[in-house]
Amino acid sequence: MGTSIFTSCSFSWRNHHHIIPSHRFLSHSSPDKGLSVAKAAVDTRQNGCVEFVDEETEKFSGFLKRRSAIVSGVSLISSAVLGFPREGLAVVKQGLLAGRVPGLSEPDEQGWRTYRRPDEKSGGHGVGWSPIIPYIFSVPSGWEEVPVSIADLGGTEIDLRFANSKEGRLFVIVAPVLRFADNLGDDAKVEKIGPPEKVIAAFGPEVIGENVEGKVLSMGVVEHSGRTYYQFELEPPHVLITATAAGNRLYLFSVTASGLQWKRHYKDLKKIADSFRVV
Repeated sequence: MGTSIFTSCSFSWRNHHHIIPSHRFLSHSSPDKGLSVAKAAVDTRQNGCVEFVDEETEKFSGFLKRRSAIVSGVSLISSAVLGFPREGLAVVKQGLLAGRVPGLSEPDEQGWRTYRRPDEKSGGHGVGWSPIIPYIFSVPSGWEEVPVSIADLGGTEIDLRFANSKEGRLFVIVAPVLRFADNLGDDAKVEKIGPPEKVIAAFGPEVIGENVEGKVLSMGVVEHSGRTYYQFELEPPHVLITATAAGNRLYLFSVTASGLQWKRHYKDLKKIADSFRVV
């Protein structure tokens, strides 16, 4: 036994000289007679239409309605969880990466974008910690923010990570100066902490996870807008570190890469490291 369904057709059907407009006409086919007949009829008496529905078709129609409701529910869940439409994905990403707020500018003529830590971004507001002063840096096209793992180096405050799978990666450590000295006040300067040698010996292990003795290739001191920055290049591993202090925090900006990435993209990696500023 089969069931044929015709909906919203534009033909009419004559039966005993009465014209019945076809409105969602449902018929039941009977294999043994080779005919299509209606076993039961329901007079809707709307717009002069009669709708014929057999028992089996009525059950099938109910199944379709239930199935439609289920599919609609799944679609809503898919929109929110799987990202259709795009807004759903944005909500899930923000939920999974709590505290991460986009801060990238549009690319300039060379394709470089500037990241500024958003004022609204959470993190690092424990006892004895001043609010994190925003910082900025620039990255070429293809670098994107990535989640900060709770498995990062112990005893450090990884505030941000960026990476490009073909060029390298970077991260920002924001550590309390109280870990190094308790008499620097709430407006610490990196030069008050000590000379570059002292700073890299104390905080370098926070970056590379091991003692930096014998690994420092170069050190430098630069000043921007009245703030002093220490710059270091270490090898191995290949890493560029920019250090400064603001409030009662030490900021360590690290740019690192594999040997091949270092060889191919050193110029851009150095430009990224040099662009770091606390504003």
